[in-house]
Amino acid sequence: MQQNAIRHHSFGKPLEVLKLESIEQPQPQAGEVRVRLERATINPSDYGMIGGSYGSLRELPAVAGREGVGVVEALGAGVSGVEIGTRVRFPGEDGAWQASACVAAEDLLVVPAEVPVDQAAISFINPPTAYCLLKKIVDLQAGDWVVQNAGNSAVGLSVIQMAKAFGLKTISQVRREELVEPLKAMGADHVVLEGSGWPKSVADLTGGAPVRLALNSIGGESAIDQIKALGEGGTQVTFGGMVGDKVRFPTRFLIFNDVRLTGFWWDQFGKRHGVDAVRAIMAEVYAMMADGRLKLPIEQSYPFSEYKAAIQHDSQPRLGKILLHP
Repeated sequence: MQQNAIRHHSFGKPLEVLKLESIEQPQPQAGEVRVRLERATINPSDYGMIGGSYGSLRELPAVAGREGVGVVEALGAGVSGVEIGTRVRFPGEDGAWQASACVAAEDLLVVPAEVPVDQAAISFINPPTAYCLLKKIVDLQAGDWVVQNAGNSAVGLSVIQMAKAFGLKTISQVRREELVEPLKAMGADHVVLEGSGWPKSVADLTGGAPVRLALNSIGGESAIDQIKALGEGGTQVTFGGMVGDKVRFPTRFLIFNDVRLTGFWWDQFGKRHGVDAVRAIMAEVYAMMADGRLKLPIEQSYPFSEYKAAIQHDSQPRLGKILLHP
């Protein structure tokens, strides 16, 4: 039996190398289940994998995509304790932009029934990244200040809402003025425009309190502004590099302000700490999604047959995520 998949046979620009193809539907082996895709997400890291620049790459030809949600539709021999129809994380190791995939039953991450399917689809990378950035890097206390760039990204929106739930204060950097009010409506304390010279007035924004943590996913001057705004002993965490611009080494701030620079990668966290640690963090994420403390906007969902339109839409200014479905 055949199924649809969005694949690439070489690395390059998505619209140039991706193709909608028919491939053999996988059959679950002993101890495995087959999961049928409901929704898959388009993430910036997907483009890195398609382009060949990401930290870990798949063997070609490769199915694109890293994140999605589905339901168990077939059980392999010897599988027990798993029911057909259970909603789970779609197995993304071999690519999420395909109609179905198999995974060991013991590795399933079950999604609580009270989490909406569209929210579940975008729950596995960006929200846990935001949770770890706020909880695993610096010992933040209620009332502490955090600054982040790309405040309108999925991680950024997660940080805003989680920080509010944790009693933290946020300054979110954005590039477009029309994003200021929507982010404030989600709980952002301050929203500042990139290039506006905002670090000079950071003390006014925080009431004189130091900024303890800076979250950088852009690089370039945006990252330098964060370092200027950090308080003494503050930490900047880099977890992305959207613009790819060089960042001037902040010698003065390292010496006189004792600023710390570090990095974070959710994939690496999972490998280092294991499945139990990942499940514990996901339980926290799902609790917030279930009770409404965390709700991320969805822009639109496209069928696989319209993947080119989906990628083009994803490149346009927006606030919500773009999803794919078979």
